[in-house]
Amino acid sequence: MSDDAPIGLTTTVSITPYLIVRNGAAALDFYVTAFGAEVTMRVDQPDGRVGHSELSIGGAVFKVADEFPEMDIVGPASLGGSSVVLELVVPDVDSVVARALAAGAVIRREVVDQFHGSRTGQVTDPFGHHWTVSTLLEELTEDEIRRRAAELPSGEE
Repeated sequence: MSDDAPIGLTTTVSITPYLIVRNGAAALDFYVTAFGAEVTMRVDQPDGRVGHSELSIGGAVFKVADEFPEMDIVGPASLGGSSVVLELVVPDVDSVVARALAAGAVIRREVVDQFHGSRTGQVTDPFGHHWTVSTLLEELTEDEIRRRAAELPSGEE
């Protein structure tokens, strides 16, 4: 993290997840431990809350900040859950999910091979955000994925 690096302007388009959490410092520690994230920027507020942070997992960037209810900025803990699922594609889904669980995540869906060619599992982090963690096992055409999906017993994914 360099304090003297200029903040540049960009004309490219991107979408970057910005996670709002209770206890931002603990969230940063969790993402580093569970997912191997690197904190590339952290700005704390005078009251100790994380006002803004940027993290990278294998080059994929996301941001994290503490809740600021006085500004109507709240996370899943205050909202009673999240409707968003973040997908993290990694070389070894089993080890990443195991690390996440050891760091305090809760399993939502066990890691299994999927009809669409990936091995996936889903966890909820200690701050209420849902993560699908996956590893690509085989590259399939859209037609092959549709055929396999049609062959699934009713109610399976």
